[in-house]
Parts: sequence; structure tokens; C-alpha cells
Amino acid sequence: MIEHRPFESLGGADHGWLKAKHHFSFASYNDPKRMGWGALRVWNDDIIASQTGFPPHPHADMEIITYVREGAITHRDSLGNEGRTVAGDVQVMSAGSGITHAEYNLEPGDTRIFQIWIIPDGRGLPPSWGTKPFPAGERSGRFVPLASGFKEDGEALPLRTDARVLGATLKAGETTSYSLAKDRYAYLVPAKGSVDINGTRLNARDGAAIRDEAVLEVKALEDTELVLVDSSR
Repeated sequence: MIEHRPFESLGGADHGWLKAKHHFSFASYNDPKRMGWGALRVWNDDIIASQTGFPPHPHADMEIITYVREGAITHRDSLGNEGRTVAGDVQVMSAGSGITHAEYNLEPGDTRIFQIWIIPDGRGLPPSWGTKPFPAGERSGRFVPLASGFKEDGEALPLRTDARVLGATLKAGETTSYSLAKDRYAYLVPAKGSVDINGTRLNARDGAAIRDEAVLEVKALEDTELVLVDSSR
């Protein structure tokens, strides 16, 4: 089963400094049919204007992954962490027992991110934060774990949940595949470009909610950059 969710069908809000589209119910956007997908709870497509951002605010018991598509995001938190994550790279904040953080676009132009929240397996653990570069060349033609709760994905940023976030880049005409285990939930979004996945076309920033597909066969219809979440219930 592949449910195509066109970008134009997503909920969202325009705050001036922030233009946001929501793949799932979030803030003032509420759709009872889109409350999450397995353990995946939030997938926001955010455009943050230059010299603006999210002021300090708290979170608890959520795995928050930021995939930077364009520009860079600068992070500060109550643990004393500071860092800048640039396009193509990823940061993970495990909110655990509680953390306050701020995310700013200090760049000269817009910053575009995917903000992904996944429900953790446990509650009340110590909070943490980390960031890591993932050169596009290293995920050329294949899916590579960027953040993961599986020990075998040792190069990925750690998650405290039975899930992984993967990235791939494909040239027009290239194909790749991903095996999806039984009872798993997958959600795929092209950050740019368009693809055919098991006969379903996705354009840039469309979503695909996937279940009961043993293998995902992906063909790039143009140069594309993909982000995939594979999670449990």
C-alpha cells in the first residue's frame, strides 16, 4: 500500500518569517486521518527566513531530527550545546526528560529543513544533541542511514527508537531499492526532484505513506534527493 500525499494537499501555516507545511497534524493543523505513521509523529517542511528562527522553547520525550535541505540552521540548547548544521547534513535532539532549545537561520538567505519527530521507546532519559555531515556522494545511488536506533547502523546519529532515517541521491534514470520488513511503516519524501516508487509518482516535497510493500523500487525521473523514515508501530 502506497498512499500518495501531494505537497499541495498538506496542511500548513504562513507566519511571515516561517512558511510551514505539515505532513501530519501539527499546531493549528488538525486532521484526524493524519496523526502520524507508525512511530513517526511529525514531518514538517519548513522555510525559515534569514535572521529569524525558533526562539527558546522546551520539549520532552521526543526524538527530533532536522534534515537541512538548503542554507544552515544554528542550534543552541539548555545543555550548553551550540552548532551549525548545513545543507545535506543532519542533527538529532533526544529531548528525553526535558530540554530547551532554539533554532536560528543566521544565513543571508532562506533555510529549508525537514523537521521529523519520532516517538521514543522509553521516557525520561537524559537529553542529548548531536550533528553530523553526510556528504551527498556517500549516498549516491543508495539509501544510507542518517539517524538510527539500530546498532548495525553505526555511522548514523543515534536514536532512542526502533526507527531509522535514511537519505539517498539519485541521478535521472538511476534506480535503487529498499527492503521493508513486515509490520513496518515507511514514509518517503523527495527533498528535490521526482521519482517513481512501485508505480507511484512522487514530485518534490510530496509524501508517500507506505505499508505492506516488501521492497520499495525507486526510479529517479530526474536528479533527486530522498529522505525515508522506516519505523515500528
